[in-house]
Amino acid sequence: MTTEWFTAAEAALYLKVKVRTLLLWVRQGRVKAFALSGIKRHVWRFRQRDLDAALLGSPVLLCQTPSVRPAERTEQ
Repeated sequence: MTTEWFTAAEAALYLKVKVRTLLLWVRQGRVKAFALSGIKRHVWRFRQRDLDAALLGSPVLLCQTPSVRPAERTEQ
């Protein structure tokens, strides 16, 4: 069985999101990625089966409490 590998741009296209969103999901742990050595920044590679798993994964739960308490909100 061969493994299909994607670059960040290809993976984002496959998931129909922007590359920036995909890399955010990587930092959040929602998508598994492999960092290759890079001089100034990481070069990411993604397996198709990991992208498929991210699509079929558990739904994102919405927070039931506000992220900012009412007293901390600023009037506009």
